[in-house]
Amino acid sequence: MSSRDKVYLVTDSSISQRAGHTVPFVVEEACRAGVRWVQLREKTMSTRSFVELGVTLKTITQRYGARLIVNDRIDVALAIDADGMHIGQDDMPYPMVRKLLGSDKIIGLSINNMTELLASQTYADIDYLGVAAIFATPTKLDTISELGTLGLREICEQTDLPTFAIGGINATNLQSIMKTGVTGVAVVSAICGQPSPYDAARQLIQLTQSHENIHPSSDDCRF
Repeated sequence: MSSRDKVYLVTDSSISQRAGHTVPFVVEEACRAGVRWVQLREKTMSTRSFVELGVTLKTITQRYGARLIVNDRIDVALAIDADGMHIGQDDMPYPMVRKLLGSDKIIGLSINNMTELLASQTYADIDYLGVAAIFATPTKLDTISELGTLGLREICEQTDLPTFAIGGINATNLQSIMKTGVTGVAVVSAICGQPSPYDAARQLIQLTQSHENIHPSSDDCRF
């Protein structure tokens, strides 16, 4: 997996707006910088607006060869023919999501602890895990506790699936996160909330490149 695949942008319209950006602008700039994972995550948007935004983002991501993943909303994922879907522990059960989306789509699952990791291992065809929350963050208010780097390392040691850490990750702590053996990092404010989403995304990618040079990765990702 290349360094540009190790930075996963998760959208947030409120954070983007506070920084003076629209979500399409943030996604365009991040993809232009080299980001190849984009998750459309909007918790308060109407279905119509969600679909319209998804169609716009799909046009952008396709132009750059990036994957567009929809958070939680299978209706939206199906409507826009997204590349896949990301689900949490309280969302539609994974087997049902896989049946509805089909075998050719990417499905990621959030886990918050070792118990949830062990439960996820009953599913043979999950594509990746989102591991949360590493540090406290206002964008992930539903997590029970912080895993920290130690908890993240323990989870990474117990799975062969690609793993993306999320929660309070930014340019100042990214390299310490990568040392845990995680595949990549998912970020919200570290790109959406920055004056220049392009520069922010570029810096994060460069930091993963620096880590690769020190710690060559043998991670293999099928997508």
